[in-house]
Amino acid sequence: MKEIRETGRRILLWSGALMLAVLTGCASVQTTESGSIGVERKQYMAGAVSAAALQQEANKQYSQMMAEARAAGALDANSAQVQRVRAITNRLIAQVGAFRSDAAGWPWEVHVISADEVNAWCMPGGKMAIYTGLINRINPSDDELAAVLGHEMAHALREHSREQISQQMATQVGLSVLSAVTGVSAAGDLGAALTNVMFTLPNSRTHESEADLIGVELAARAGYDPRAAVTLWQKMGGLSAGSAPPEFLSTHPSAATRMAELQRSAEKVMPLYEAARR
Repeated sequence: MKEIRETGRRILLWSGALMLAVLTGCASVQTTESGSIGVERKQYMAGAVSAAALQQEANKQYSQMMAEARAAGALDANSAQVQRVRAITNRLIAQVGAFRSDAAGWPWEVHVISADEVNAWCMPGGKMAIYTGLINRINPSDDELAAVLGHEMAHALREHSREQISQQMATQVGLSVLSAVTGVSAAGDLGAALTNVMFTLPNSRTHESEADLIGVELAARAGYDPRAAVTLWQKMGGLSAGSAPPEFLSTHPSAATRMAELQRSAEKVMPLYEAARR
C-alpha cells in the first residue's frame, strides 16, 4: 500500500510539473490593435511556436502549393480575375496598419487557383489564395470580394494559426498527463473528439467571428461597402441549401448570430467607409 501511495504521489508531481510547463510556456500576446471595431480578446501563444518559424514554414508550403498549381495549369489562368483580385487585395493591404504596423511590410502575395472549391485562405505572413469556384459560383461584387479577402487577411493579422497550434500543443500534453494518471490511453478517436470539442470548434468559431469583424473594418477603410459582407454570406448560404456548407462557412457561428454581428459591425464602420469614399 505504501508503494502504491508513493507511486501515486510521484505521478501527481510529474503531471503537475508537465501542466506547469504548459502554462508557463504559453504567454499572453497582443497580436493586433483593437481597431474601431473593438477586437480585444486576450490570446495565448506557446513559446515553442514562434511567429517567425511558423511564417517560414508557411512560405515553404505556399511555394510548393503554387508550384503544383502551376504545373497543373491551374495557377492564375484567367488574367482578368487575377488583376481584379490583386487590385482589391492591394487596397486592403494598405489598411492593415490600423491593426498592426509591422504587417505593412509582410511579403503579401495572392494567386487565383482554378478549382471548383468555394474557398479562400491566407497563411501566416500574408500568403494568400482564392479559388475560381468562389468567384464563378458566387459571382461576388468587388465589395463582396473585399469581404472575403479581408476576412482571410484578418486570420493572418490575428495569428490565429499560431494560436490554434499553441492550443493543440497544450491539449496533447494534457492528454498525456491524463493517460499517465489514469492508465487509459488518450490516443485514437476519443482523443481526436476531445480535442475537437474542447479546443478546435469553440476557438475556430471565435477566430471566424474575429476575422469577420476585422475584415469588415479593413474593407470599409479601403473604400469597400462593409454591408457587402452580409450579402456575401447570403450568397454563400444559398449554396449550402440541403447540403454541407462551403468550406468558407463550415465553422462559422449560426446564421442568425452571424447575420446580426455583421449588420452591427457594418453600421459601426460606415463612417470609415464614407470617409474613404470622399
